[in-house]
Amino acid sequence: MEPVSTQKPLLFTPIELRGARPRNRVVISPMCTYSARDGVPDDWHLTHLAKFATGGAGTIFIEASAVEERGRITHGDVGIYDDAQVAGHKRIVDFLKAHGAAVAIQLAHGGRKASMQRPWFGNGPMGEDDVARGDTPWQPVGASPVPVDEGWLVPRELSAGEIQDVVAAWAAAARRAVQAGYDILEIHGAHGYLIQSFLSPIANKRTDAYGGDLNGRMRLALEVTEAVRPEWPDDRPLFFRVSSVDGIDGGWTLDETGTLATALKARGVDVIDCSSGGIAGSATAARGKRQPGFQVPFAERVRRDAGLMT
Repeated sequence: MEPVSTQKPLLFTPIELRGARPRNRVVISPMCTYSARDGVPDDWHLTHLAKFATGGAGTIFIEASAVEERGRITHGDVGIYDDAQVAGHKRIVDFLKAHGAAVAIQLAHGGRKASMQRPWFGNGPMGEDDVARGDTPWQPVGASPVPVDEGWLVPRELSAGEIQDVVAAWAAAARRAVQAGYDILEIHGAHGYLIQSFLSPIANKRTDAYGGDLNGRMRLALEVTEAVRPEWPDDRPLFFRVSSVDGIDGGWTLDETGTLATALKARGVDVIDCSSGGIAGSATAARGKRQPGFQVPFAERVRRDAGLMT
């Protein structure tokens, strides 16, 4: 009879990330629930997230939190673009920490995928029925005036000056995340939202310093990181979520992800969160073959090429 191993699986062991030490490596991803009012997380969000803390998860992400009001994906998105929203975040953070979890926030901007329906109303562009419910569309912005898909609002191209305002909004959101007591911060640069719309040649048709070659298309991602890192305490880890590939001919590639990851490492990013897809259509998933662990090769490649945790 083989002896029974008493060694604890790696998944259930602590991990050190700068000054954060989650009790295990189970991470609850940022899952949008489209249920906030005026961007404020409330009892619904506390109830939803509390079960993961009491269940023993090591790190819990609150859902994607918009850095600008126009950067919400839907009317129900959580935000951290206003000082009045901080108390709602802090209440949840304090509860999750009291039950042993490290608490993380994902800072996001919907870009050209903003101003869409809540999923249970169709997950598409808002229409007359949504307006009748009180969900009025707003003007999305993006790298270029290229809509997500047929029938979607055409985003207004951001000027260079407006881009700097957006970068400043990310920095301000990071300051609010500090006030709320978060342990980990992630910049959302994936799934076709604002940063990814600059990275991908599918959505970025600019001819200025924020478009064209890879250096131009990476500029926004790097400027956001450079603005956020000084606002985020040095003893707290910074994550960056990428769409490792667009999964569409002529789109963002894994080689480009490796180059971006190396540049992000030099700017103080500690972990690359490897996802994929989302540049076209409403879904965040890649349009390729999917099976258990299909993102794992992306994470392995980035970890090897950039020398970063993934």
